[in-house]
Amino acid sequence: MTDATTTRREATTPGVGTFTPDMSIPWILARRVEKAGDSPLFERKSALGAGFVPVTARTFADEVAAVAKGFVALGIAPGDRVAIMSHTSYEWTLLDFALWSAGAVPVPIYETSSAQQVAWILSNSGARLAITETHALGALAEPLVGTGALERVLVLAEGALTALTAAGADVDAAEVARRTAGVGMDSLATIIYTSGTTGRPKGVELTHGNFVTLVVNGADDPHFSQVVSGPDKRTLVFMPLAHVFARFVEVLCVYSGAVMGHVPDARNLVADLGAFRPTFLLAVPRVFEKVYNSADAKAGSGLKQRTFRWGAKVAITYSRALETEDGPSAALKAQHALASRLVYGKIRAAMGGTLQYAVSGGAPLGERLGHFFRGIGVVVLEGYGLTESGAPTTVNRPGQVKIGTVGPPYPGTSVRIADDGQVLVAGPNVFRGYHGNPEATAAAFVDGWFATGDLGTMDADGYVRITGRQKEIIVTAGGKNVAPAVLEDRLRGHPLVSQVVVVGDGKPFIGALVTLDADMLPQWLANHGLPTMTVAQATTNPDVLAALDRAVARANEAVSRAESIRKITVLPTDFTEANGYLTPSMKVKRAAVLRDFAGEVEALYGG
Repeated sequence: MTDATTTRREATTPGVGTFTPDMSIPWILARRVEKAGDSPLFERKSALGAGFVPVTARTFADEVAAVAKGFVALGIAPGDRVAIMSHTSYEWTLLDFALWSAGAVPVPIYETSSAQQVAWILSNSGARLAITETHALGALAEPLVGTGALERVLVLAEGALTALTAAGADVDAAEVARRTAGVGMDSLATIIYTSGTTGRPKGVELTHGNFVTLVVNGADDPHFSQVVSGPDKRTLVFMPLAHVFARFVEVLCVYSGAVMGHVPDARNLVADLGAFRPTFLLAVPRVFEKVYNSADAKAGSGLKQRTFRWGAKVAITYSRALETEDGPSAALKAQHALASRLVYGKIRAAMGGTLQYAVSGGAPLGERLGHFFRGIGVVVLEGYGLTESGAPTTVNRPGQVKIGTVGPPYPGTSVRIADDGQVLVAGPNVFRGYHGNPEATAAAFVDGWFATGDLGTMDADGYVRITGRQKEIIVTAGGKNVAPAVLEDRLRGHPLVSQVVVVGDGKPFIGALVTLDADMLPQWLANHGLPTMTVAQATTNPDVLAALDRAVARANEAVSRAESIRKITVLPTDFTEANGYLTPSMKVKRAAVLRDFAGEVEALYGG
């Protein structure tokens, strides 16, 4: 690769697929049945325990057809919108493919959404039917029945799938086949409402062509095929299927030949990974931070902790050496082999024992974590994408990883860095517009390029670094422009820290609001010989504050003095989805935090 200090403005990665107008997501399923109909496509979590039960592609396709007939029987017409509100599950994917086969448009809703958010999505999308996981979630939609387009609510826990299958028993299969044949590349596949950190969510319209080009160009690409393609490739999805990233993965696995499992969340992730044994995984950086911090905490104190931290240092040093011309030295290789036996094997076992690749997106992954995981034998392919790009926009490639970047453009995608540093995207994966909002659609494009609102740079090889959000740049009283993401990502890597919001707009120096990780706090206290205490007590504990000060000092090493954090306030409460400070994709709602904690911010500066 060329000198990373050399920059460029634009890069394109050619796609590898050949496409025709009649291709669609149902075409992808039919192709899988034709190629390997009697081989597993999914593994369903057993109702009787932690195990997983195989489901062949043919069985899944038969279930899809039966449920699709049920939608026809209910009067759902081609183009009609149907909302799905549930945790990640096999049933969600079944509903997705059944709706696509019936020519309808599934509209995902996060199961954590408020009544106000549910009402907005149902009314704005014009959904005729809502399918929820539980009666409690259904109760959020019921008040809308009859007030607009919404006609009824079905509940999975109350037999919705059985009822749909029964209703469709007398529907001619030819009608579903006719509808499926009428779906093509230009047909609307879904409307995904952005879980934005500010403002009312906008409905992103993604077509079947957006998904088809993404999965074909990815799965057939010689670099990525070794990660996702073939019956020996397995992934466990625990991210919300309301998120575009997980939605892309479910379609990708059907095309690529991989086997996919579902679990509703990451609460029992270690046990689920051990039972499913994935070869690749997709997650947000917070998951990787938790894996590392948990391993560090479980090492305890004394010799075990020193051994873990020695092993972590060896992994990072080894990974960095892989990027040098000479590679790791003989001595470093010997240390790495010893550390693999003493330390790394246990961490790999906690991730299922067979994990080779992980794809990280949604927020920047710290370089240290990237080197750590590669050093223990799990290559993290950091990427970048948005709902409007159908998920992947850039991603690192196996064998060509530049840790600290989000990689070059995804196959079939072009990326440009505008004069103001904004990242622009073009390609067949880019959405067709915001639902019912032509003004916002027009404002989102610059000379045919989608303007992401993110700031970045590009090196001579076309690898992109995301440096912050255009709207989040802080300008201090001294006129210094500061991108908060760099500091926030580094500080959030400390085991005590849950969330960070860097502040200082119009102020004399940079400060930060910090929240503590309630799950990690007890083990950290025990490891440091400190008594048990609540999160609220920890916010004023001298030992905790001293540890955070050291973490701030390490974070500041990445920036100039003018950009460095001079002072922090530790809040007694965390930022969560439940209290309205996190989006479902784990992004902090900065505007809400700055509004509600304005007093704490002013206090940082003596106000």
